Amino acid sequence: MTDRMRAHVCVSGKVQGVYYRATTRDEARERGVDGWVKNLDDGRVEAVFEGPEDAVESMVEWCHEGSSRARVDDVEAEYGEPEGIDGFEIRR
Repeated sequence: MTDRMRAHVCVSGKVQGVYYRATTRDEARERGVDGWVKNLDDGRVEAVFEGPEDAVESMVEWCHEGSSRARVDDVEAEYGEPEGIDGFEIRR
């Protein structure tokens, strides 16, 4: 079995109002990744991904592109131990 990991990600650029959160949720569910995504007041998007190492890594990579209408300037990722999140949701 693949080791599980957690990534806490902040994405900056034109990432709000461009379906970034909804597309992130869909991509994560397709990969079997748990976690959440939300908009921050400063214009960034914050997300947490938990799951198999390769799936989490692919989500972090995906964040560099984002939804088709997004323009990503930067992705910051911190890695750690999973906290046992179940499912993937958009937080308000």
